[in-house]
Amino acid sequence: MKKTKLNIFVKLFVLLVVCITTLCACSLEDLSELFSSDVSMVDITNTSNIVVHYLDIGQGDSIFVELPNGECMLIDAGVANKGEFIDSYITDKGYNKIDYLVATHPHADHIGSMAYVISHMDIGQIYMPKVAATTKTYEKLLLAIQEKDLKIKSAKAGMSIIDTGDFSASIIAPVEIDESELNNCSIIIKIAYGKDSYLFIGDAEKEELNTVSDDMSADVLKVGHHGSRTSTSNDFLEEVNPIYAVISCGVDNDYGHPHNETIELLNQFNVEYYRTDLQGTITITSDGSQNYSITTEK
Repeated sequence: MKKTKLNIFVKLFVLLVVCITTLCACSLEDLSELFSSDVSMVDITNTSNIVVHYLDIGQGDSIFVELPNGECMLIDAGVANKGEFIDSYITDKGYNKIDYLVATHPHADHIGSMAYVISHMDIGQIYMPKVAATTKTYEKLLLAIQEKDLKIKSAKAGMSIIDTGDFSASIIAPVEIDESELNNCSIIIKIAYGKDSYLFIGDAEKEELNTVSDDMSADVLKVGHHGSRTSTSNDFLEEVNPIYAVISCGVDNDYGHPHNETIELLNQFNVEYYRTDLQGTITITSDGSQNYSITTEK
């Protein structure tokens, strides 16, 4: 009887999704049951290095982070055909659970394979901006979350994911939701471990970056919006002051990413940068003492 009721519920949910798509609208109220207001953080003893894998998934973002407390985090999941690759990459590293899953914003090049990942792996906490979207990819992601009876933590500036004193993962944006430009709803995460710091900015463009009041300085920057000129600015690089930067983009992509203006700025600031289109998956390891080790697939 329970299974029958569940099947009926899932069918009704899918029907609701179809109706929403037809009307080209998806109100925040429709998402309210999936989004949780719980902002509790985790406090776990540190054990090892932090290892950040900027996965080569073509024109999109997917970053797998091995945290120094023995847990792991996945930030975005690329386009729709990369789920099996991401799943295999993570399990090959010895993980059968993603403790923290982050969808920076609901564009298909960032959440395309997230439904697959959720369906095939154990998932802990999910962080997403609370936005309205009507794409099939977004609806598929919500359905995967619903089917596993998971909840979404509504990400916003000021939330602390983990804090152990010398290791923290914090959400510093979005400060506000701009549904007219979903790139500017991007979750921005700063991870700090001892003297080391990493900044992940999704596709945040200059407009969103200008709203951030928290400290954005970081040794390692995930360059915004695949190296687009609309994200990286002189003022932003002055504030972040990175030593290293990683650009995630596809070979010969249709957008011309990374833009020449972004590369010129990185060179101007003497930032050592890496590109997934040229070097494949890029892995950065550090031990909390600004002792960074960088390896590339190619």
